[in-house]
Amino acid sequence: MIGRLRGRILVKQPPFLLLDVNGVGYEIEAPMSTFYVLPAGDDEIVLHTHLTVREDAHILYGFAREADRTLFRALLKVTGVGGKMALGVLSGMTADEFARAVHAGDIAALTHLPGVGKKTAERLVVEMRDKVDSVAAAPGAPAAAVVQPASGADQDAVSALIALGYKPPEASRMVSKVYAEGMSTEDVIRGALQGTVK
Repeated sequence: MIGRLRGRILVKQPPFLLLDVNGVGYEIEAPMSTFYVLPAGDDEIVLHTHLTVREDAHILYGFAREADRTLFRALLKVTGVGGKMALGVLSGMTADEFARAVHAGDIAALTHLPGVGKKTAERLVVEMRDKVDSVAAAPGAPAAAVVQPASGADQDAVSALIALGYKPPEASRMVSKVYAEGMSTEDVIRGALQGTVK
């Protein structure tokens, strides 16, 4: 199992990263919560990882915080939740926000997450209620904020939202509500996702 990687980012295209670790390029899927804290340059980063092995693929997921990986692994144990939906949850809410929504039984907030319908939201509340406290309290502060050139940021944000499970018209509508000239892709995605959770 690959549990941790240290290297330099070669490609950053949400929700995908290509991380160079001593000359070996690892393709990694990451939630937006990780993209928000990645350095803008080619500084060395450390990601906590989770490897999923399926018949048709080996998928490596990466997280800036241990708490995010812990929540991701807990989400995978919920009936009907796969890697894509778990990434959507982590992209739309922090671990603390998710814990509050689960404890409050806030089905409406959970159904705003990509791919989460009412039945899945109810299942998340029931199955995660006893697990979220340890996840939300887990250590691991985010690193520095991301500053990226905004060329095509709106289109990149739409593509990232589609990859997270939103339908193309919905993703375009979400981005158009928050996009302003000069915003980075990560800022556009963050604004779009926060707009769906409120």
